[in-house]
Amino acid sequence: MNTKSILLSKSDYKFLSEHLEKAIMSDYNKQRLREEIKNAKIFDDEQLPADVVSLYTETKIESTDNGQEFVFKLVLPKDADIKQQKVSIFAPISIALLGYQTGDLINWEMPDGIKAYKIISVRKLATNEL
Repeated sequence: MNTKSILLSKSDYKFLSEHLEKAIMSDYNKQRLREEIKNAKIFDDEQLPADVVSLYTETKIESTDNGQEFVFKLVLPKDADIKQQKVSIFAPISIALLGYQTGDLINWEMPDGIKAYKIISVRKLATNEL
C-alpha cells in the first residue's frame, strides 16, 4: 500500500472534491480517493511539479504484471475520446494515477482486479493537444 501523500493542484483538488460523490466507481476506489484527497499536498496550479499526473497531462505507465506500456491524456469527461488516447479524469486508471509522480508505483482496483503500475513519464499537454 502506497502511503505517500498525493500532490494536487488547487484546481484538480476543487474539481475532485466537487465531483467525487457523483463519480461512478467502485466503493473501494471511492474510499481510497477520499482518503488521498484528504491527505493530499495542495499546490497553486503553476507550482505543481511538472512530473505530477494531473488534469491535462499525458502519462506513460507500465504494468508491473507484464511490462505492457500505456499512454493516455487525462481530460474532462466531456473531452474523453479513447481513439485519441484521451481518458476521462474519472476513469479508474486516471483516478489511480492522479497526484502521483514519475517513478511512483501504484496499486488500484480495475474491473479485472487489483493492478500495479509504474509511472514512466508525465508531460503537461499544450493547449492545441486538448
